[in-house]
Amino acid sequence: MQHFLDQYGYIALAIGTFFEGETAILIASSLIHKGVFALHYTVFFGFFGSFISDWIYYLVGRFNGKYFVDRKPKLKAMVSPVTNLFHRHQIPILLSYRFLYGFRIIIPVVIGMSGLPPARFLFYTIIAGLFWATVVSSMGYAVGAFFQLEASSFEKNFVYVVLGFATFGVLVGYSVKRLISKNIVDAVN
Repeated sequence: MQHFLDQYGYIALAIGTFFEGETAILIASSLIHKGVFALHYTVFFGFFGSFISDWIYYLVGRFNGKYFVDRKPKLKAMVSPVTNLFHRHQIPILLSYRFLYGFRIIIPVVIGMSGLPPARFLFYTIIAGLFWATVVSSMGYAVGAFFQLEASSFEKNFVYVVLGFATFGVLVGYSVKRLISKNIVDAVN
């Protein structure tokens, strides 16, 4: 495991944050205290993977989102409240959607469909992405230092460690999603 992390750690982190942001960056940052990863590189590669993911979904929304959503009534019903929320609270959503577990795909698609100019999305993606990567990396570092996690901890207890970080991410995301969903329901009524 140590050899793999030495050779491919940051690339694996970028790929991991592209697909599943919080878990990948939490795992990597939990090893900072042992010198396996460096904080500034962890923040950068975590940011980079999620940045690419956000831009792909934004471009899908911008160029094909309305056409695709209009053809799927169930999807349109799910997208509509998120679209309404985005139009009412653009700046807070642009700054916080990365922290909203379960919304990380749909919000960039909705943003793309909204007609938000790419330069403006770029600005907010950089600011919010760096903030997200820094906060999550700091949380991972604290957890790793507290539990004295090592690369061998992941080898011996891989499933438990990944499930622990995933559960932590889901709980935080679920709490925020529940709060946002309640605001969406209140806004629709």
